[in-house]
Amino acid sequence: MSFQPLRVLIIDDHARFRAAARELLERRGFAVVAEADGAKTGLEAAAAVTPDAVVLDVHLRDGHGIDVCRALTEGNPALVVLLVSADAHYGRWVSDCGAVALVPKTRLASADLDVLVRRGADEDLTGRATG
Repeated sequence: MSFQPLRVLIIDDHARFRAAARELLERRGFAVVAEADGAKTGLEAAAAVTPDAVVLDVHLRDGHGIDVCRALTEGNPALVVLLVSADAHYGRWVSDCGAVALVPKTRLASADLDVLVRRGADEDLTGRATG
């Protein structure tokens, strides 16, 4: 039986963060299948590549990540969405939009992404802000 890495979409309007997140995820065994720089392009990318998980910034240039998260999880309740933000106070919105957790961007490298992304849909992590 062959191991299939989880397919991840990164949605963030900062190219440097997307590049760092891609490198981090790939080093941890995830397959980054697409990147998007905004709400509209993120929703389009999710429809096109059907990822297993999404790393989603709360603040996007053309919309709010909470709204994008809600649209993604309403369309696919099994989709694992991990919110990221420079501002950790958005953790209170996690359960409202269907995300598994919110991780401050500064702590993404130290977060247990395996638990959050690989098993997030199987565990009750909703409402959890980490960091």
